[in-house]
Amino acid sequence: MENNFVPSEKLNLWQPLRKVLLFIGLAMLFNLGVLFFKGSQAALEFLGGYLIEFSLSLDNLFVFISIFTAFGISEHAEHRVLTYGIMGAVILRLIFISLGVQVVNHFHFILYIFGAVLIINGIKMFFQKEHEYDVKNHKMMRFLRRFVPMTEEMVGEKFFVKIDGKRMITPLFAVLMIIEGSDILFAIDSIPAVFSVTTDLFIVYTSNIFAILGLRQLYFVLLHLQERFQYVRYGVATILTFTGVKLGLLMFHIEISIPISISVIFGILALSIILSMVMSKKKTSTRTD
Repeated sequence: MENNFVPSEKLNLWQPLRKVLLFIGLAMLFNLGVLFFKGSQAALEFLGGYLIEFSLSLDNLFVFISIFTAFGISEHAEHRVLTYGIMGAVILRLIFISLGVQVVNHFHFILYIFGAVLIINGIKMFFQKEHEYDVKNHKMMRFLRRFVPMTEEMVGEKFFVKIDGKRMITPLFAVLMIIEGSDILFAIDSIPAVFSVTTDLFIVYTSNIFAILGLRQLYFVLLHLQERFQYVRYGVATILTFTGVKLGLLMFHIEISIPISISVIFGILALSIILSMVMSKKKTSTRTD
């Protein structure tokens, strides 16, 4: 008799992984539409923007894991926070990207400033320690407690509750605000990085949104495999530095073509993932021995 048993851990991993692959497939299908209606140049720009946003979002998701772990959030509550967080990110990105494109179109030199910022942040990421969060003393937590009544404990998956006729927020709402705040900080890097490929508002926004839409499921994939992706953040730091250098070279009228940019970014991301998996296997075998 054939044994069809599959460990629950593999099932829990396969479910979000399948949806991540679905969202990637939808992005590539959309890119075919861009190719058909806007031409090969726009399609390459979309692919480059999508790849940059997708790769840089990996580091942001590790930050999310740290935040949820520090606050002791249940998996069901994580789903709720991520859903609302992504909805907020979609709206905020439209505002940031629209403003960014307007600024770049009027003040082209701002790209060189973006390039310098990306290089600095990329180098800092190489030496930065992993994010640690003090739950009670987090700035957002202290700010909200100062101005808004907040319950001491989580109340299931609720953001707002009514106690003795008084409406209050819960710590889960504070976590949502922290997630939104971290995404805003992340956008400060990711959006200028996409500008290294294109300043077309439609391409920048759609490539960002398609990368964001799969983040909720990608989060749960990384949650299961985070120990195997410890070196990905160095790949992300390298990509950040590369896009900064690409923008900085424009000052000297040196332009790295989009196909080369895509190849470099994809290569760095793939290499960092492979290196992470190889090193994690070595650590596992060493512990076993």
